[in-house]
Amino acid sequence: MRSRSEIISRLLNPGIVAVVRTDKPGQLPAICEALITGGVIAIEITFTVPNALEAIRDASQRFGDRALIGAGTVLNAEMCRAAIGAGAEFVVSPITRLEIIAAAHVLDKPVMIGAYTPTEAQTAHEAGADFIKIFPADKLGPSYIKSLRAPLPHLKIVPTGGVDLNTAADFLKAGCAALGVGGSLLTADILKTENWAELTRLAKAFVEIAARQ
Repeated sequence: MRSRSEIISRLLNPGIVAVVRTDKPGQLPAICEALITGGVIAIEITFTVPNALEAIRDASQRFGDRALIGAGTVLNAEMCRAAIGAGAEFVVSPITRLEIIAAAHVLDKPVMIGAYTPTEAQTAHEAGADFIKIFPADKLGPSYIKSLRAPLPHLKIVPTGGVDLNTAADFLKAGCAALGVGGSLLTADILKTENWAELTRLAKAFVEIAARQ
């Protein structure tokens, strides 16, 4: 079993967290395989996926030796504990819900807590969050991250929303610790056509950008 510190280290290399949302849980094995082939080993299965706990458990059993399977859209401590019980190695929340931090750390797992403002980000940090998920980052952009980290350089920021192949490098240059990538990686067209080769291609492209920074 990986320790919290080991999981954090792996999350930062290459530093791309795939945010997986699909209405068809049966697609998850192919999605995970395509992402891993492309070099993306941090796979966040959100609670918006039908039967999410079962999906996390299955993915963890199938791919846990080659990837970090995490849980996303975690809204409270109970969901956090259930996700980790199902095999999640990291937990991600879109909101500043501090009880999730304690629940994850008791079980020796890292947590990304959602924030939008400097106060929310610092509050989550002081409560022990391993990473601060700036969400949604699409309207804020890399310049906001740079401005946020000027007075708060200790924050380990993972932006989600608005991270694509055009903005990824700028987000990393602004000081982000890693990137959460959802719809620009696992696109609606890929899901509809089940073009897993294209998913692998995009995963490789994001990993290459991260490696250059």
